Amino acid sequence: VQLVESGGGLVQPGGSLRLSCAASGFTFSSYGMRWYHQTPGKERELVATISSAGGFRNYADSVKGRFTISRDNAKNTVYLQMNSLKPEDTSVYYCNVRVTQYDYWGQGTQVTVSS
Repeated sequence: VQLVESGGGLVQPGGSLRLSCAASGFTFSSYGMRWYHQTPGKERELVATISSAGGFRNYADSVKGRFTISRDNAKNTVYLQMNSLKPEDTSVYYCNVRVTQYDYWGQGTQVTVSS
């Protein structure tokens, strides 16, 4: 299993970014996917979840109405559209899949929201 995140960067408050996570090594369309974030000194926190076919999505309260998780099963890719970004969204963002009860993670992509 391999997960590769991209799309992070520096953005001003109120701006937008779209993160991507390219997956390989498993049957992508059969698994729910998740985005987490982690800031130094804190535990990794769940941001958003999407079911295998994309029909179910769930979000942390802190990002509801601002972030949208989506997926393209033809491209084996999951996305996180991040709008109305706030300084407190600054973090490293990771995508995650649980396959046979084992959690796999990408290397993470840094998102910095600052003026």
